[in-house]
Amino acid sequence: MTLIKSNKIPVTILTGYLGAGKTTLLNRILIEKHRQKIAVIVNEYGEVGIDNQLVVDADEEILEMNNRCICCTVRGDLIRILRTLVFSMEQGKVKFDRVLIETTGLADPAPVAQSFFMDELLSEKFEVDSIVTVVDSKHVTRHLDGHDEAQEQIAFADVIILNKTDLVSHDELNSLEQRLMKINPAANRLHAQNCNVDLKELLGINTFDVSCKLEIDPHFLEDHHHHHHDDNLSSVAFREEKPLDMEKVDQWMSYLVQEKGENLLRYKGILHIKGMEQRVVFQGLHMLFSGNPDRKWKKDETRQSELVFIGKHLNKEELEQQFKRCIAN
Repeated sequence: MTLIKSNKIPVTILTGYLGAGKTTLLNRILIEKHRQKIAVIVNEYGEVGIDNQLVVDADEEILEMNNRCICCTVRGDLIRILRTLVFSMEQGKVKFDRVLIETTGLADPAPVAQSFFMDELLSEKFEVDSIVTVVDSKHVTRHLDGHDEAQEQIAFADVIILNKTDLVSHDELNSLEQRLMKINPAANRLHAQNCNVDLKELLGINTFDVSCKLEIDPHFLEDHHHHHHDDNLSSVAFREEKPLDMEKVDQWMSYLVQEKGENLLRYKGILHIKGMEQRVVFQGLHMLFSGNPDRKWKKDETRQSELVFIGKHLNKEELEQQFKRCIAN
């Protein structure tokens, strides 16, 4: 399988609830001998920046060679910092292979990811590689019961690291897996202690791009009709072999974004459109969505549309009816 190599700089967004182990993971990435120069952006909460003091104090040469550490607060700052990085790079002052953004433990990662859609310069220079969420296996259930942010971080994830697995029993881990599956069936889940994961499973995996994800794992949009009475968040998936009408899909998406955008956290899929030889890949975050023609359908593959919606208070029956109305006559 060959994926077209983009010349954009990949961005990994690292999120997770307070105390889950994000800084441990960040340090692990910075220390690893991956021969990549990484620009790190730490998004702090509160007046005093503590996180950047906890980030590993690498040898002078590594800091100089490998990583730049920057602190930012909100989306405006993030865009400003990334634009400054682009400018410095174009002037030959800095050179880096990828960007790593660590968000505050209270943050919803959506605005960070959206910055790369909304700002023209950023979307030209960077692309979101994946959203990685670190979960504290021992305490996450409490966070999920009481905090929407913890649920949203899981809903947005492409990769979920279940960290601190040594602190829970096999049964507890099993039931946590089931719960995370219900919120986000599409994410890849890794088990870890002290975030000791293989970086090949985190960096350069292109999971934010649905088409690449499906090339790697054709079953990733499998049928998951889940609803969980405890969680505000659930996921709904549809599959349909009959071709869809592009105009109807556009109308439906515009309606969904206007009416349900706040509740639709992450949605993505591959569409089989009448009269088109290419697959159409679409994905969205809240109110922002994009749909683009992808590669041609292969001779031996089933042409079908597959969609996953992850969000709050999703009405599966209503969504299904609307989806069925998009089938071409």
